[in-house]
Amino acid sequence: MQVKTLSSTLVMLIALLLSACGYHLRGEMDLPSEMKSIYLEGASAPLQEQFRRALASSQVQLVSSRAAAGTIITVSNEENLKRALSLGSSGYANQFGLEYRLNYQVTDANNKPLVTSQPVDIKREYFNNQQLILGKDNEETVIRNEMYQQAVRTIINQVQAGLKANK
Repeated sequence: MQVKTLSSTLVMLIALLLSACGYHLRGEMDLPSEMKSIYLEGASAPLQEQFRRALASSQVQLVSSRAAAGTIITVSNEENLKRALSLGSSGYANQFGLEYRLNYQVTDANNKPLVTSQPVDIKREYFNNQQLILGKDNEETVIRNEMYQQAVRTIINQVQAGLKANK
């Protein structure tokens, strides 16, 4: 009987400690009420998809019109760059550098600026093993998706900070 009480107490203590330290499930975001409906303007399809995934776990809706949105995120100058960083003796690239950059600004439903135009610039490098060409194409796709995810987190964090500053 004592072992059962001790294990129950231990489980309760761990749950309490995890909740007290701010632990959240991966990808879950606690967003203010102004961000419960977001309209994303000018973003590429992969960026929109990453927004949709990030917001799905937070009960935030990515709406299809400005009129239905509480927050409007306007993306401009979005571009993906790829360059060879080093070449092997055969003349093929051994290492690539990937860069993803964009500008964005955030307004509320009344077109009041919440976050003025901000740049996002994300860089990654990866080794290109010429023996494993098929796997490297997949690696670049995975890295690009991670770059989109980081851009979404950066934008959402800055929007949250902008909303807190305007209160």
